[in-house]
Amino acid sequence: MERHDIEALAARVEGPVLLPGQEGFDEERLGFNLAVRHRPEVIVGAARAGDVAAAVAFAAAHGLPVAVQNTGHGFSVAAERGLLVTTRRMDTVRVDPETRSAYVAAGARFDQVIPETARHGLAPLNGSAPHVGVVSYTLGGGLALLGRSHGWAADRVQAMDVVTADGRLRHVTPDTEPDLYWALLGGRDNFGIVTGMEFGLVPVSRLYGGGLFFDVEQTPGILEAYGGWTTTVPDEMNSSLALIPFPDDPQVPEPMRGRHVCHVRIAFTGSPETGERLIEPLRQAGPRLLENLRDMPYEHSADIHDDPPVPMPWAADNAFLADPDGDTVRTILKHTGPGTTLPVIVELRHLGGALARRPEHPNAVGHRDARFMLAVLAPLTGDSTADRADAHAFLERMFKDLEPWTRGRFLNFMGHGDTAGQERTRTAYTTDDHRRLAALKAEYDPQNIFRLNYNIPPRTDR
Repeated sequence: MERHDIEALAARVEGPVLLPGQEGFDEERLGFNLAVRHRPEVIVGAARAGDVAAAVAFAAAHGLPVAVQNTGHGFSVAAERGLLVTTRRMDTVRVDPETRSAYVAAGARFDQVIPETARHGLAPLNGSAPHVGVVSYTLGGGLALLGRSHGWAADRVQAMDVVTADGRLRHVTPDTEPDLYWALLGGRDNFGIVTGMEFGLVPVSRLYGGGLFFDVEQTPGILEAYGGWTTTVPDEMNSSLALIPFPDDPQVPEPMRGRHVCHVRIAFTGSPETGERLIEPLRQAGPRLLENLRDMPYEHSADIHDDPPVPMPWAADNAFLADPDGDTVRTILKHTGPGTTLPVIVELRHLGGALARRPEHPNAVGHRDARFMLAVLAPLTGDSTADRADAHAFLERMFKDLEPWTRGRFLNFMGHGDTAGQERTRTAYTTDDHRRLAALKAEYDPQNIFRLNYNIPPRTDR
């Protein structure tokens, strides 16, 4: 690229165009996961859909790959070279209470959407952390806090505005472009950059939620009780179980401070009285360090998981599971209990219910028949290559041992550092769905311009 090329691009866009070494470049490329350091040749800070179209056309003309950095948690794979589009300036949110729908631009977060929908007794299908970006979360499937009750966030999408590899801005609906609609929802960044999304809302204004906290030494019994309990609860009951090594920090409630804790999280959309009755078997599973279950407005639902909103470095991986048996539980605890090599955070999410149902308009979200999802996050305390390598090796060993019970991965929680390649991405889909995605990739992005994150290469055997 010559200087005049960059100047021509800058003249076409409203947002900033930044090169390495320029003021603002390092801040612009920074994501939520501080272990991921993007190293693009040029950044376009998009302020509107036209900026995205100009950036993609520029990249195609100069043979550059394209990645997109949305707001919220972003992605877990470093974008090397090429062109990086950032979307945080595109944060429009509109709510239509009459149609129970919302429109968001590419950079909007759920903590911007939830207060707007709550005014009308409605809620989006957001995840446990409201500071996550709406569009990237949804394109990966969107495992909602109320997923058992209402399904995947991707299943509620009504329309998308997307810039494809040819630099063209398309309005995509299940009726106008059913193949591209299907591929984007589950295929994430492989088919273009979504600049805006319209999706349905659910009539939820409150829930019964919170958590039960147990000492980690009780985990085997709690896991056994929890596994049996999940077979008895209705779809209105959404839950997960997490093993968390809390720091010895004054901001942590005293009963958990400096302790390894087993945390059962609850989000029940029925009445508080029914919730109390359904939770009782878990209360009987053992003495609790703390309990904070209560009826709450949906605006406070982030308190259930209490995910930290502060950027940090981490490595992570996940796998879908069938019903975990004793061998599965022992394998998980072998790697993640007290005294293990890394202080990892482990979560087992109960799936099923509406998550297992086929949506009205099909999409590429995979493994709908899984009963649970296991996610493991390893916080990184340093910035050294050795620190990251140790975490990656730990995750590789753990999920290798769990292979007899796993059935693929969830795209949004996938990847640890630089290792989320094409083969790992393949595990997010059934064989037939991956083959169809690769064929559509050849149609919509034959030069594989969008290849810097969870790549599905185009099929060449058509």
